[in-house]
Amino acid sequence: MLALAALGMLAVLSLASVGVGTALAARQRVVAAADAGALAASDTALGLHPGIPCTVAAEVIAAHRATLVACEVEGVVATVTASATVAGVVVMVRARAGPPR
Repeated sequence: MLALAALGMLAVLSLASVGVGTALAARQRVVAAADAGALAASDTALGLHPGIPCTVAAEVIAAHRATLVACEVEGVVATVTASATVAGVVVMVRARAGPPR
């Protein structure tokens, strides 16, 4: 009987850890999306790529299965906010890219 209870607890903990791992991986996906979007916008502002910086950022972020929430470009410094829904929770990440200060 005790072994059955221990197996039940092990199953519950395993499922919980899979859920937490999935959520953390999805959050990292949004972090990567924001970073890549900010870099793309900054590169576009520098003239390294054709296009409008925030439009390019939105395309890059969408490729990561996230959404561009905000985009601001001052000179060649780009700040973007990306979001995605992870397990019913909205995850928002802000990233900045540009030359060193």
